[in-house]
Amino acid sequence: MVEPETFEFLTDLAVNNRKAWVDTHREERDDALRNFTGIATTLHDYADRFDPYVADAVNKPKQSYTKFFQDPRERTGPGLYRTTIDVFANAGHPTEDFGYYLHIEPANCYAGAALFQPSKAALARVRNRLHDDPTGLNDILADRDFKTTFADGLVTRKALNVVPEGFEENDPAAPYLKMVGLGCRKNITDEQLLDDEVIDQLIEIFRAATPLVRYFD
Repeated sequence: MVEPETFEFLTDLAVNNRKAWVDTHREERDDALRNFTGIATTLHDYADRFDPYVADAVNKPKQSYTKFFQDPRERTGPGLYRTTIDVFANAGHPTEDFGYYLHIEPANCYAGAALFQPSKAALARVRNRLHDDPTGLNDILADRDFKTTFADGLVTRKALNVVPEGFEENDPAAPYLKMVGLGCRKNITDEQLLDDEVIDQLIEIFRAATPLVRYFD
């Protein structure tokens, strides 16, 4: 699935996050991009085993993973380039719709379902859904398969200190309304991702996450 050279490139990039270094390692960068494109294609090809909506969606593998170069308006960390990559399997768009993903980062890989970096409009839709049906979400989080697969429940990359404007602190969904993007994740080792057979494990992870994706559809 993930090629050893891809992990090596990401590791080296984390230490040498400069344009001059990337310019002299374009071949390794391009090989990594081909790897990500192949992974995106594989996830789509197997999507009928975890979500028919994704299987029926138009496959756009080169648009199904985060890019190395960071837009200055969205930059995280001091470097020009991302040293972690998310490969998506979505029926819609990764910044607009909940979907499945594989996070590739040396020694910190995981998979699940999420809308971690939503657009403003998508974030508003997520919050309204949480407010309108907190019981539906709680049922998903309490499901045995979901709890077994995603021990941490819902996670976020950024949380507010207070509920957003327009909602009350005593809202039943308040803990999740504070999340600026959210999802679930299960850790996977680098060694597992080096094996093509890991696709079976990813399918099981995605199946467990499907009710969460359907909830936000």
